[in-house]
Amino acid sequence: MSAVEVASLTQLVLWLAFLLAAAFGALAQVTHFCTMGAIADVYSMGDWRRARMWLLAVGVAMVGFGVMAGLGVIDPAATIYSSPRLLWASTLSGGLMFGVGMVLASGCGGKTLVRLGGGNLKSLVVLVVMGVAAAATLRGITAVWRSNSVDQLALSLGTRQDLPSLLASALGMAKVHLSLTLGLGVGLLMCAASLLSAGDGKRDQVVAGAGVGVLVTAMWWVSGHLGFVPEHPETLEATYLASSNRSMEAFSFVAPAAALLNWVTLFSDTSQVMSLAVALPLGVVLGAAVAALARGEFRWEGFAGAADTARHLAGAVLMGVGGVTAMGCSIGQGISGLSTLSLGSALATAGVVTGAVAALRWQMWQLERQA
Repeated sequence: MSAVEVASLTQLVLWLAFLLAAAFGALAQVTHFCTMGAIADVYSMGDWRRARMWLLAVGVAMVGFGVMAGLGVIDPAATIYSSPRLLWASTLSGGLMFGVGMVLASGCGGKTLVRLGGGNLKSLVVLVVMGVAAAATLRGITAVWRSNSVDQLALSLGTRQDLPSLLASALGMAKVHLSLTLGLGVGLLMCAASLLSAGDGKRDQVVAGAGVGVLVTAMWWVSGHLGFVPEHPETLEATYLASSNRSMEAFSFVAPAAALLNWVTLFSDTSQVMSLAVALPLGVVLGAAVAALARGEFRWEGFAGAADTARHLAGAVLMGVGGVTAMGCSIGQGISGLSTLSLGSALATAGVVTGAVAALRWQMWQLERQA
């Protein structure tokens, strides 16, 4: 493949990723798909409808990833979620921080982008602060803390940390067969659990959950298959085009917030190029804005006061630091990562849910004190 062909393919990958992200933003705006909202609904009202959306999204994405991995369409080893080094302390502690932060900031990184598209100026502040905190945790002051503390507490597994690799190593079976079998088995089980227990709003649940799962699967294909070049003409190495971390990527929105800020503020620097990490958040905002305008839901919204501002700022910092430490957010680890059957993603997701519940309990306690 020539350099011109690679450049053309890179543009195609970026445009398709942008369109998939826009579809995600529009879908989340219309259906109110939100991980934090799902946890809050269950905790506050016992309403499982949005939680079932999330469960279905994970199940569909898991089936999609497993089928593509089993058929050799994508390489399951080429994700950040498959490292043989299990950063258990980082994923758990980062997930806890992120879970608390998304409650304080009224939504996770993905929901922040969707709300920004709907005219919420609070989300613009959250996005900027989250991006700064994420950048600091990638290579700044909190990166030193992360590297010297929780990142040191890790387990070397001797094989990749995804479930097919772990079982293949233990049972002496072929990984490719297990990827297909487990992806289908676990994914379909999650889909069945979501659909069979559905009550009111089943149609919305199917549209939102299945839609998000299909979009995540499509993003894995775009990044991991269409965008894969076995031998780049300039480096002569296997390359995932437009990737920000030299691997295939799906939806995740914390580290990309830092990449977006870098791209905007250092645009004239020739080393700053458009990547998936920049295209994805831009696409979500645009998709949500189009949907909000079309449905008459676009509303300008600002902070209610100093206390409201302080809560959102604290939440944004916790999401930025926690999301990078956990190697993903409630979407990055909680859907994209789980679709790979990664043990680290399961730990990060457990941390996010635990942190969110703790923050919701604290908010409830605060309200009871004021009553």
